[in-house]
Amino acid sequence: MNRRTLIKRMIIMLIAVAVVFGAIVGFNMFRAKMVQQFLTSQGMPPQTVTTMVAAYEDWQPQLSAIGTLRAVKGVDLSFEISGRVTQVNAKSGQEVKEGEVLIKLYDVDEVAKLRQLEAQAELARIQLARTQKQLQVAAVAQSQYDADFAASKSLEAQVAQQKALIVKKTLTAPFSGRVGIVTVNLGQYANPGDKMMSLQQLDPIFIDFYLPQQELGRLKPGQPVLARSDAYPDVGFVGRITAVDPRVDADSRNVHVEALFPNSEKRLVPGMYATVGVQTSGPVRHITLPQTSITVNPYGDTAFIVEEGKDAQGNATLTAKQVFVTLGPKRGDQVAILEGLQEGQTVVTSGQLKLKNGTPIAVNNTVQPANDPSPKPQE
Repeated sequence: MNRRTLIKRMIIMLIAVAVVFGAIVGFNMFRAKMVQQFLTSQGMPPQTVTTMVAAYEDWQPQLSAIGTLRAVKGVDLSFEISGRVTQVNAKSGQEVKEGEVLIKLYDVDEVAKLRQLEAQAELARIQLARTQKQLQVAAVAQSQYDADFAASKSLEAQVAQQKALIVKKTLTAPFSGRVGIVTVNLGQYANPGDKMMSLQQLDPIFIDFYLPQQELGRLKPGQPVLARSDAYPDVGFVGRITAVDPRVDADSRNVHVEALFPNSEKRLVPGMYATVGVQTSGPVRHITLPQTSITVNPYGDTAFIVEEGKDAQGNATLTAKQVFVTLGPKRGDQVAILEGLQEGQTVVTSGQLKLKNGTPIAVNNTVQPANDPSPKPQE
């Protein structure tokens, strides 16, 4: 076989391979086109969503914050002087009255010295009276009377000083309230400043909280405040603002607010935290939706509304339309819509991640997303 024949056969083989390869590529392109035409003719399948009708609800404008409870009167009691504990009258959690004796230190020596000083002071008063009578008849010099007068006053001062010392060895309740945990024992030696027990007046009680400085113009004494604690999730406590600090914190730019709450049942105790809401005006009406209705995007908040129409055969259809919305305050699972929606429009509440403008939808409201203005923790 000569070289020319070999080249001819090679060319024929390459042409045959090219024809087969081109036929395969052409078939695949034709198949893809036909599939696309088929899907186009079938239309996009509807996406299942839940919906609700946009409606107005009443909202109570309020400022929210986290507050800390503080007793109107609360102290850690301690002695000014040292001594051995000889009497403990208070028990943990006991309610005590103002002036009630709580703890006493050993004071036998001090009482004995007081009796001695009182006897000396009485003798000095008698001596002073005698000297005064003698001075009236010029039986003694004025200097003697002055010396006796000074001695009498000095002993009276020593008696008062000794009484004050004995009083310091008795710890009494400075006001009525509830005693904390008592860990003092009989015979224990107490040093000056050692904490013996705490005493808290629980009714009424303060709640301290902080709000941004831009809210300062909306705050004033007497405004109602609603507080809730996770210790009592089903109970709301109502109080009123008693004071607004005239100074704004330079670091946080927040203003300190104090509110007073009745606490006759002693449910609230110092140190607890609570969520507080300050009512700033009367109720207002907003279109209200579940927060799941809103899609957050870098270019703005959006929602999908349901539009009704008909297809080429005259059958009713439902499609999604995306609209921009302006959000207002939030409460629980709900959000207020300030702009972008109208009352009566049907809004998609879940399933909108699969939607875009014109997407056909099917509504299934068997299971609705949470829409509770005051949700409670689930056990």
